[in-house]
Amino acid sequence: MSSRGLVVLPTYNEAENLPTIVEQILSYGPDILVVDDASPDGTGDLAEQLKQRLYPRLDVLHRPRKAGLGTAYIAGFKRALEQDYELILEMDCDFSHDPRHLPTFLERIETADLVLGSRYIRGGGTVNWSQQRKLISKVGSLYSRLILGLPYRDLTGGFKCFRRSVLESLDLDSVESNGYAFQIELTYRAHRKGFRIVEVPIIFQERREGLSKMSRAIVLEAMVKVWHFRFAHS
Repeated sequence: MSSRGLVVLPTYNEAENLPTIVEQILSYGPDILVVDDASPDGTGDLAEQLKQRLYPRLDVLHRPRKAGLGTAYIAGFKRALEQDYELILEMDCDFSHDPRHLPTFLERIETADLVLGSRYIRGGGTVNWSQQRKLISKVGSLYSRLILGLPYRDLTGGFKCFRRSVLESLDLDSVESNGYAFQIELTYRAHRKGFRIVEVPIIFQERREGLSKMSRAIVLEAMVKVWHFRFAHS
């Protein structure tokens, strides 16, 4: 990898998954920043132990309480920009985003500004999802595409790679959404600024350990927020 890359990895009760995913991500090249929201299961302390004993390319940002996925990413993005990383990736800690896709992201970002991991283009897909979950996700992306006039097939996914120039341009302090809507908002803002955005296929697998963090409130937030994005930038 010719440019410095950092994976921002938000965590909340991910102690079961953290050691393995850290090892796998680092094997593909990027450094890692764990952003932990005071996990009751000790994920933050475990991350510090891994950093001190095994992985000097692992850093840890501790937040005092659970404050939402979007704000965790914003905090991580700001740290990445402060440390002069050229490529900033986001992904989940629960193996729903498979680290084996990282080489594809790092290859495609060489000719793009933002790479989106997509479940809904040829070669992409989901594993161990119920029909209801698939329907909610597909309808959510279609709904957002139609309202915002975007060409991308998967708008709610959280596996992405940004060039630093994209994040520098987005006014991160003004980002106002947290769940699925956070992912939509960043892509929409980047699209409106004319950045080169491409999608790469990923296989999304339901988390291996622990409980899913998706909720009805997160879905509803996205449905409402897309209208706000549309009219705020019309």
